[in-house]
Amino acid sequence: MRNSRFFKLLVPDTRIYLIIISLFIIIISFYNHVIGITGVFLLAYLIYYNLKISNIRREEWTRYIEGLSSDIDSATKQAILNLPIPLTIIEFDGTITWYNSKFIEIIERNDILERDIQDLVPEFDLKNVLQNKKEKISEIKIGDRYFKVLYNIIKLSKEHSSNYIIMLYWVEKTDYLLIKKKYEEEKTIIALIQVDNYDEVMQSTEEVNRPMVMAEIDHRLNIWSKKLKGFMRKYTNDKFIVVFGKQYLDALEAKKFELLDEIRDINIGNKIPITLSIGVGLEGENLMQSCEFANTAKDLALGRGGDQVVVKKNQKISFYGGKTKAVEKRTKVKARVIAHALRQLMEQSENVMVMGHKNADLDSLGAAIGIHRAARNAKKESYIVLNGSNPAISVLMNRLMEKEIYKRTIISSDEARQIINPNTLLVVVDTHRPSFTEGPELLEMTDNIVVMDHHRRGMEFIENTVLNYHETYVSSTCELVTEVFFYMEEKASIDPIEADALLSGIAVDTKNFTFKTGARTFEAASLLKRAGADTISVKQLFQDDLDTMLSRAEVIKDAHITQGTVAISAYLHTKNAQLIAAQAADELLNIRGIEASFVLAQLEDGTTIISGRSMGAVNVQVILEKLGGGGHLTVAGAQLKDCPLEEGREQLEKVIDEYFEEGEEE
Repeated sequence: MRNSRFFKLLVPDTRIYLIIISLFIIIISFYNHVIGITGVFLLAYLIYYNLKISNIRREEWTRYIEGLSSDIDSATKQAILNLPIPLTIIEFDGTITWYNSKFIEIIERNDILERDIQDLVPEFDLKNVLQNKKEKISEIKIGDRYFKVLYNIIKLSKEHSSNYIIMLYWVEKTDYLLIKKKYEEEKTIIALIQVDNYDEVMQSTEEVNRPMVMAEIDHRLNIWSKKLKGFMRKYTNDKFIVVFGKQYLDALEAKKFELLDEIRDINIGNKIPITLSIGVGLEGENLMQSCEFANTAKDLALGRGGDQVVVKKNQKISFYGGKTKAVEKRTKVKARVIAHALRQLMEQSENVMVMGHKNADLDSLGAAIGIHRAARNAKKESYIVLNGSNPAISVLMNRLMEKEIYKRTIISSDEARQIINPNTLLVVVDTHRPSFTEGPELLEMTDNIVVMDHHRRGMEFIENTVLNYHETYVSSTCELVTEVFFYMEEKASIDPIEADALLSGIAVDTKNFTFKTGARTFEAASLLKRAGADTISVKQLFQDDLDTMLSRAEVIKDAHITQGTVAISAYLHTKNAQLIAAQAADELLNIRGIEASFVLAQLEDGTTIISGRSMGAVNVQVILEKLGGGGHLTVAGAQLKDCPLEEGREQLEKVIDEYFEEGEEE
């Protein structure tokens, strides 16, 4: 810019010269009129000559520009005609007004002039061009080829039937997509496989048949891996790793990983069906991360009771299987190890804090009381975090409040925040989900966290625990705590009311020793009975008033049947909603022909809750997980925030239908 101005100063316009000459002539005329008049004639000639030369130059410049434009137009026409990519010119209504030979090659027809572009290329939507949605036209399929459409909207300067035209440039990306597809298909997938009831299967099988059982498992896993064009390696008696390509994953998911059924069908003298837990990891940044995904997925499958496949695609997790009951572990070695470790953690901590889930039930509160007593036996200051009572635990809470120790040690989460410190041992019982706890913020205030739970593991769980005792085969968390409690010291002291609390937790989750009851359940109950638990006192914890019984009867009366064996009902009031919904769901299973029951209710804050119960043939956990809930095969629940009751019922019926449709497909 500066150079241009400097150049103009050095080479001024002709008019400047004429103005200067005019000034000189005026000055000369003042002194000599003859010379001045002569100068005027010369100035007139110069002006005439300048105008003539300027006109000649303008005409020459115009002819030059016109000639240049003609050359450019000719070059442009040749470039468009010989463009190496397909080109189409259309009007705003989609009518084709011009095309080149390359476009004919991809359409493979000649009669396309004045035709609608969308008739020739159905996947092309003109609206996406007019609305400037470039991402919508990035992959248009024509025959077996794929194209990305670039476009240019041009306003015409001459008269035309339309003021605008659209130029479409069809850039082929078939080779790119084929390479991308090949790359995606050849991505490595890692599957970690574990026989989740190996010890129980071997113990139930005669010694002579054990090698054949293991050989059959190896054989079927080898056949499975070969079908996937992958390879399998066995690294312990009950653990395997399989590596294969991603192109086989869709087929595996479509068939719901039928390997689970094939392994379960093995019957070579084994009295217990063999089940697998499989963790599949993919979409990691590298093989190490994919392996970490697979390990996390396998842990999740084991935490949910086994006999299932968990697929972790980066942040997305999918579940397959999990429709059988978890097998009870006969050995108590793990309980002894956990008891010893928990005792050491308590002794090394400044104080102990026990926290259950929101809206506590007898299992949650009973387990908390058991851990609280164990901490007191270890001479540690201990607290139970509880944000208030509810009808399910009110009778037990009234009894506890008669004792001075519980008046002082049952505190709210706000009070707990004032007491907790980095040296506090925080024990979470009857839940593994941070958002379900009484005080999720407490989990961030100490690194010493222990989790004891029996629910099938969900996608949300407490991480970085120092001790995790998560067993899905047990009846209740109170059963877990009872075993650990009596292993922590030889002569563990416990008050009768604390033994009652633990026994009531077992009773409520087993529906009075009916569901999910194993030999170890009765052994735990026996320990509590010897410690002073009173079954009559426990029975009184479950007594209801007349209004509650009438409300429960009303819910049962309004139930309707879907899918032939599933009962659905709703409690239309908010008073004692959770308690009545749970009890009514239990009662509905007493009706002949009912395999599963669901009862909905709405809390005062607008949350719709769902209680699900099953006799075992229907997995209520899988159903309610689709609504963000969880639990067990026979007992589960869900909470729908800001959801009207009727809308919640519609969502529930939809996922029940999906569950049975998937079952029919299998």
